[in-house]
Order: sequence, then C-alpha cells, then structure tokens
Amino acid sequence: MFGIEKLDLTFSFSPVLFFAGILLLTGYSVYAYLYTVPAVTRIKKILLLFLRSAALLLLLFIIFEPVLTIEKRVSFHPVNLIFIDNSRSISIKDGTSREDDVRSFLSGLKNNNLSESSSIYTFSSTVNKTSVDSLDLTFSGGSTNISEIFNAVEKSSENISSVTIVGDGVITEGQNPVYKAAKLNIPVFTLGIGDSARKKDLLVKDVSYNEYVYSGVKTVISAALLHNGFKNQPVAVTLSENGRITGTKNIILSQDGLQNVEFEYTPLNPGEKKISLTVAGLKGEQSYDNNKKVFFLNVLSSKIKVLLLAGAPSADVSFVKNSLSRDENISLSSIVQTAPGKYSENLNINKAVDSAQIFFFIGFPSAGTDNTLWDKLSGKILREKKPFFLLISDGTDFNKLGKIRNELPFVINEISSGFTEVLPDIDLSATGNPLLQSGGENTAADWNNLPPVFMNNTGFSAKPESEILVYIKIRNIPVKKPLILTRRLGSSKSAAVLAKNIWRWKLQTAVKGSRLFDNFLMNSLKWLNVIDDQKHVIIRTSKKLYSQGEEVLFTAQVYDASFNPVPDAKLVVDISTGDLKTSIGLNPSGNGIYEGSFESSRTGDYLFSGDAALNGKKIGSDKGSFNIGEIDIEMMNPRMDFEFLSLLSNETKGNFFLPENQNRLFDKLRQRIERTADNKIISSEFSLWSNEWLLVLAIMFFAAEWFIRKQSGML
Repeated sequence: MFGIEKLDLTFSFSPVLFFAGILLLTGYSVYAYLYTVPAVTRIKKILLLFLRSAALLLLLFIIFEPVLTIEKRVSFHPVNLIFIDNSRSISIKDGTSREDDVRSFLSGLKNNNLSESSSIYTFSSTVNKTSVDSLDLTFSGGSTNISEIFNAVEKSSENISSVTIVGDGVITEGQNPVYKAAKLNIPVFTLGIGDSARKKDLLVKDVSYNEYVYSGVKTVISAALLHNGFKNQPVAVTLSENGRITGTKNIILSQDGLQNVEFEYTPLNPGEKKISLTVAGLKGEQSYDNNKKVFFLNVLSSKIKVLLLAGAPSADVSFVKNSLSRDENISLSSIVQTAPGKYSENLNINKAVDSAQIFFFIGFPSAGTDNTLWDKLSGKILREKKPFFLLISDGTDFNKLGKIRNELPFVINEISSGFTEVLPDIDLSATGNPLLQSGGENTAADWNNLPPVFMNNTGFSAKPESEILVYIKIRNIPVKKPLILTRRLGSSKSAAVLAKNIWRWKLQTAVKGSRLFDNFLMNSLKWLNVIDDQKHVIIRTSKKLYSQGEEVLFTAQVYDASFNPVPDAKLVVDISTGDLKTSIGLNPSGNGIYEGSFESSRTGDYLFSGDAALNGKKIGSDKGSFNIGEIDIEMMNPRMDFEFLSLLSNETKGNFFLPENQNRLFDKLRQRIERTADNKIISSEFSLWSNEWLLVLAIMFFAAEWFIRKQSGML
C-alpha cells in the first residue's frame, strides 16, 4: 500500500516492558476512576479515564524512545553519474591531447544517446552539476578533490546505475576516497586522461615534519625526492624559513630513483613559520613546478606541561604514560591513587596542579579522590578553562564528575554500573579530523579494525557543540552512540574516550607497525594545547596554500566576554600583499559563525587582520597569513595516476579505460542502464520520541483532565 515495503517500530528497551507498562498504567487509570468523589456520570468517567490513560501512555511512549523505520519502493529511471575533471591539470602539455580527449568523450556520450540517461557534473575542489549542452569547461580549477565526488554520490537521491570519472586521477586536496567508494556498492568506471609513463623529472614528493614544534628545540624535517633519468647527478637542496635560508645540502641522486634528505631545524622564536624546501632544477626536467614544497609550522613557546591523574593503577595508565613520556616536547607528571588519600608518586601535588597546562584523567575522579584535590582541579577547569582529556574507566565517580558538567563534551543521562564490549566505528566524515590521523593511507580502515574495548553502561549523549569522532558497534551492529568525542566552545576544550582497556589498541597496532595509539594521544594533546582558540574572535582561512585564481575561503567565530556566541556582529577583514590592500566583510551563518571569500590573480604571501564589533563597540580581533600561487599543486604531478584510477575501479567492481577505448566504456554505461531496476527502496527513520508534539499532547490531556475534575468538584 502506497509503495510501503516495510514498517518497523523499535524501542530502546524491551517491548515486553513497554506492553507491561501499558497494562499497568491503564489498570492504574481504571482503578483511579472506578469510584469518584463526588460521583460523576458514566460518560464523564470514560472521558476522564481516556484522558489520563492517553497522557500516561504518551509519556511511556516517549521514555521508551520509539524509532519508526519506513521503507518505500519508489520508481526512478536509472541514471549514470558522469564527473568531468575541470582542474588546471587537464591543461598540462605532456604529449597527449588531454583537453581534446575530455571533449571527445562528451561528444561520444551525446552521439551514443547516453546523455539523456546521464547526470553530468564537473569537479575540481568542489562538485557542480551541469549538462552536456550547458557545459563550460575552463580547466581552471585550483585543486582536485575526488572525495567530494563520493560525498555528492552519497547525498544523491537518484537511482544510480554507475559512476564515471573522467580525469587524470591526481588528488591534490582531500582524502583518498577508495574505501568510501567501495562501501557505496556502486560500480565506478574511470577514463584516464594524460600520459601514465614516467618522464625525466625531479620532484619533492613528500615532506615529513611535526606540525607543532617548540622554540629553541631541535626538530627534524625530512623530504622524499623522486627522480627519473638523473641518477648519480649532484643537486642542491635548501631549507628556508620565511624566505631566509636555514640550511643547504649538496647530495648525489641515488640510482633507485628515491632519495631521502633530512634537515635539522631549530626555530629561534615562537609563531607561525612559512617553511620552503627546494631542490635545484636540472636541465632536461619535464617540469620545475614540482621542485618545491611549502608548508607552515606552528612554533610554540615551550614544552607542554601535562599532569596525568588516575583513580587507580591500570594497564591504560601505564600505556598512556609510556606514550606521552616518549615525546621530548612533553613534561609529564602523574598522580596515581593507590588508596584514599595515598598516591604512588612523591611530588608536590599543589605545585603540579598549578603548573600543568593540560590534564589527563584516567578513571578520575574516583570515589576515593580527596575532595580538596578535586575542588582545586575542578576550579582550574571551570575558572581558568584548563583543557583536559578524559578516559572513563573503572571507578570513575560520575557524581564528582558532575562538578565540571558544563565543561564535559557529553551529557550524563543516567548513571549505570557495568561495562559492555564495543568496537570502534569511525564516522567517514571525521576521517579528516587531525585527532584520528594514524599516518596510514586508510584512516577509516585503521580505526574500524581495532580490537574491542569496554564501554561504561552509563547513558552518554553528545552536547550540541561537541563533535563525535568515533561511534560504537555492538556485535558488529553500528550504534549511533559516541565512543570518542571532543568539545570546543570559546576558551573551553575537552576530549573524552568513554571506554576502558584502550591499551588493546596499542598492542594490536604495534604488532602491525602502526602508531595509531600514540598518534591519537599526541594529536589529542596538541589539539588541546593550541591556545589561540581562547580568543573572542577567531579568523581562519580554509587552508594556507592556494593556487593562482583559487577562491580563498574565510571562516570566523565571534564570542562575547562570557564566551557565548555572538550571531550579529560586524566583521571586516583587511587583506594585503605588497601595495595591494583590500577589505571584505564576513557574513553571519548562525551561532556566532561567519563566512566570506576572496579572490586574487596576484601571487605571493598575504596578510590578513580582522576586527569584530557589536553596536559600534569592538569585541576583538585576529590575524593570520596565507599564500597564493607560490606552489601550483595542479602542475606538480604531470603524470596520470594510473595506479589510483585502476584501484578505484577494481575495488568498486568497475573498469578502467583509456581514451582510445571509450567506446567500450559507452557499452558498459548502456548495459548498466538496461540492467538497473527502475525502482529503488528508500528507507526513512523517524525518532518519534523526540517529537515535541507528543509532549505537548500529553500536557493537553493532563490539562483537560484537570479542568474537568475541577469543574466537577472532584478531589
């Protein structure tokens, strides 16, 4: 009926308890109106009985958190989604006819009568829908973000037969999308544009460095050089800070085509540093655009002082201490409680608390935690906004934890004892989050393959301003409940893991040579330590390096003196480079967030500063920098990435094609249309318990009952 295939109503608790509750509440209502004082008519009794029963049953319905799932069969004409690379790399002159190959494909699509059954998109940094007739290919996009394609596919409501990507496959922005594409269960066909053969060239492939370093502390910057056709040739490599050369190395290029170069770098003072690593150009190179890498370092003023507090000794405490103590940029102190008022370390507790910049709590506070110590710690968090990392473990006292409830990233709905075995289930939209980066290519797979941990049965839910990074799976069934989450609001920052025995993650990943566990702790600590968020105005660009002609995106956050979001401030950003000076206004997008954009054809380093004001009174300001055009990332790799395009198509049960074989691709697209059913099952989920009208209706029933009782003079 109405195309509905399935109706399913589920509850958070056992349905048996729900129906038992119905019988009990209905029985109670009947008993309440069996005899009345004074006696009323039978009709009025039935009406009162109905009103009370309905109100109580609605409240019971809300308490059991019902979720209604409806699956409907909807008729759709199948469609092939076609994505055309419109970035600047398609204009590279590599001996092939890149632009002509793209236009030839589009002509073939039309001549084979496939354009009517296809949805056409162009992509570079973003994805834009178009059509064959109105297609405007400028090949001017400043970056290539292929993961945006699969974000668009995931959100599409069309009956998708296949996805076709026409481009060189070189990703210059965003994540590797292979894992996400495979999960969509839609075949992906790729048409490779460009030459996959390696030309005579020398390039800076990768640069490894710590994003946050400390003034006066030596750090290592390592570069991987790739070369083809230049073995045994001498070349100079230089490292520069803000245009000043800090080191030069003369090397002989290896015979195997891969060369590692390391520089020791010691920043002299704190602040943001623009670092350039450049290899001298050699005669005969295909391109000199890829001989340089530019990146930005945040130099902090001193070592991070971390205080770890634990309610009791445990394997988690040992593993976390071991990971943190191995970093020379961390000054770690610990207080591990062995009995009420007794600790394993002999140190001045008041001094340790006062000097700490970040707190790590593991099963802390516990029931045996000294109230004086907890009062001091909670005061640091509430009044001084000290950032903290919290691991829920054995003995965590949720009543004491409630003292800092306003700073926690979660809400405690109901305190319960015991633990449940859960598996991490990473949210794919969070794979770019810096806290989760493990150093591997497939962040999601690394996290989703971790062993189980034990989550406290207390009811946790994320606060609206919090970000859930990792959800849970119970018996391999995804559950939309948080395992790892963070909160950043004004000057307050916190992170939490709602489970114990995370030491298991360290054991499993260490065997595989992965540093996921260590990186997660260090990334969390660095995120907590960045104090520039403790300002009333925060202005950032979406990235630091832009290609020429690429749009610079600004976002800003504005807070009042109490760090509440200010939604209606006036925010102006001044931008300058050389003799060029201009200003843009940022527009509010809600909840104290502001957005704006800027475009310039001039290359170079840009400075920006912005002031926010409300009713003519200045709230605060912020400043920063970015670069346009020093590195044209679209021109850095002139080779078509055959390996990526082949892997993407193979993992999704599609095929890879070259332009000369495009007729075979058209045959595949035609077959997909013919074989795809012209209907689709759409599933919709409704959380009935969160519908405010149920509560309003229950209140109206109670009010009507009270009014009738009052009119009848009933007790």
